[in-house]
Amino acid sequence: MPKAREIYTAQFKQEAVQLVKTTGKSCAEVARDLGLPPHYVVRWRQQVEQQERAGRPVFSGRGKAALSEQESRLRALERELDVTRQERDILKKALAFFAKQP
Repeated sequence: MPKAREIYTAQFKQEAVQLVKTTGKSCAEVARDLGLPPHYVVRWRQQVEQQERAGRPVFSGRGKAALSEQESRLRALERELDVTRQERDILKKALAFFAKQP
């Protein structure tokens, strides 16, 4: 059964784009941190830039809420935990490798 499409709030989209602008990370890195497909953040950034140039409000009129702030925070923390586990596993392997060498 296909996964239901998730709808993100305007505030969530704006915050994701703001993360790209303020942290210096790429759209792909921010998307990965938030547990999103990379093309979402790229598209949102393009929409923000177009709307800012046109002088229109950003992400207005939709007001659909799908992910609460807690859910999005949970996704980001889960992704961070996965990365940390991978780093730990790499360090364990390196330690075992260097411990065997004379």
